[in-house]
Amino acid sequence: MSVGRICSRVVATAMGGENIRTAAQRMADHDVGTLVVLGSAHPRQAVGVVTDRDIALRCVAARFDPSETPISEIMSTPVHSVEEYTPVNEAMARMAQLGVRRLVVTGEASAVVGILSLDDILEQIVDETTAVG
Repeated sequence: MSVGRICSRVVATAMGGENIRTAAQRMADHDVGTLVVLGSAHPRQAVGVVTDRDIALRCVAARFDPSETPISEIMSTPVHSVEEYTPVNEAMARMAQLGVRRLVVTGEASAVVGILSLDDILEQIVDETTAVG
């Protein structure tokens, strides 16, 4: 099975120049803990990822002003991604190798088409084992 079949196709995004307060509000509005940061030169391609943990540790704990600090100051780079046709087991191995819980899923021309979380994979495993039982 490919990651494109189990990833979330609804991705909350932001631009690197947006301030952290706006990013945090978008996370709250969409009930997510991760935003994919898109590039200005290629607006469908990811240039970074910002999580609620990044906001807590890299902004709040570092005493940055969230209304004045751009997302680009705290986002994680490089973006770790997999193509949508990548087998799930390869994506799991990549997550383990990189020590991450999420991968950006890309399609044609490296455009963002989804986000794969460890929870997505675990849910799939539970569904498969339940079907066997």
